[in-house]
Amino acid sequence: MSYDKINHNYRELITGVDTKIPLKNGKLVTAINFDNAATTPPFNYVMEKVVSFSPYYSSIHRGTGFKSKLSSEIYETSRQLICNFVHCDSEKNTVIYVKNTTEAINKLSYIFNYLYKDAVILATRMEHHSNDLPWRNKFKVDYLEVDETGKLILSDLKRKLEKHNGKVKLVCVTGASNVTGYKNPIYKIAKIAHNYGSEILVDGAQLVPHYPIYMKQHYEDESIDYLAFSAHKMYAPFGIGVLIGPKETFCSVSPEYSGGGTIKLVTDDSVIWNDPPEKNEAGTPNVLGIVALTASIEMLNKLGINNIDKSEMKIYNYALSKIISLPNIALYCDPNPNCDKVAILPFNIKGLYHGITAKLLSDLSGISVRSGCFCAQPYVQRLLKLSRKDITYLKHNYNDISHPGLVRLSFGLYNTYSEVDILIDTLKEIIKNKT
Repeated sequence: MSYDKINHNYRELITGVDTKIPLKNGKLVTAINFDNAATTPPFNYVMEKVVSFSPYYSSIHRGTGFKSKLSSEIYETSRQLICNFVHCDSEKNTVIYVKNTTEAINKLSYIFNYLYKDAVILATRMEHHSNDLPWRNKFKVDYLEVDETGKLILSDLKRKLEKHNGKVKLVCVTGASNVTGYKNPIYKIAKIAHNYGSEILVDGAQLVPHYPIYMKQHYEDESIDYLAFSAHKMYAPFGIGVLIGPKETFCSVSPEYSGGGTIKLVTDDSVIWNDPPEKNEAGTPNVLGIVALTASIEMLNKLGINNIDKSEMKIYNYALSKIISLPNIALYCDPNPNCDKVAILPFNIKGLYHGITAKLLSDLSGISVRSGCFCAQPYVQRLLKLSRKDITYLKHNYNDISHPGLVRLSFGLYNTYSEVDILIDTLKEIIKNKT
């Protein structure tokens, strides 16, 4: 099909959406994927680009052959496309390629550890472990709290910044929660952080694929300093991620990984490091991953991120309206259909272990969801209202018990109302027969 004339039948754009899978009873049905917050299937266009480029793939930089020069050009010109997509200043910032968001944040944590030995990092209680754990073993970390519904308490930001009296060097915040889908007011957070001498890192893994982000704002104090995101959540699951930040930050620090590509000169007793981003991308890079990511961005741009957001939220609100009408359902997010969020819906069937609900959805109807704590255990513990006694018990018995958790529905641009209807019918059957 022609990708220059998008007809907005999003489902036709996705690889594998009509794949038949066996149920537990052996019947073949079309797979339903409501686990897009974990990873998305690829665009057909992404697959076509990867396949068409593959005969020309070669190692980049310093190669004199046609394939190497072509691969190098594709690799390097991709950085501007990335900058344009997230609206950052390419003169000021650098785009560093990594494996995923987790590696991006870990990389930044090592750099900050070199720059600031006695700093405080301010995170939030809704963070994915990847935007929490990398900071814990290097800094004193404090946290912004969440309210009863799991939303960030923004007033806690100014309070914590004042409490630490200039020692906070970085505020780490998710753009959108991978558990509840709540979007955070990242530009307002940036302004407050900058007013207290701190920079801001946005974990964009759940925001970038679904909603426009503008790193560079009209007012400089509202701009985003650092952004991390992954291609595998934006229809390009080929093992590539991105870290964007000021060139001067990366210029001033030796790379945490050294080796091929990171240097200008090595002698018997000295090293002159390359400039960023090269010095921060040790070894042979994932060129095919870059081809996939740039193809995905081209497709997202053609579809329009705002159009995608509207489409996904229509499916979300349809599912929300159906699921809240079911008996014995506990929701773990704000049920207001106008809530500012991406299309993620966490719930449980009362009296039924989350893992069993997820298994039955798959066994009975071929529906893929995710259950558990979604690499955000402190956040889920709060949503579940676990007591200190409950958490202490978990700490001492984590190998011997079924862990508390939730069932998560996360919608993509290709999901349909009829898929939601199958979900609701299956949940009705599970609820009816759970005793």
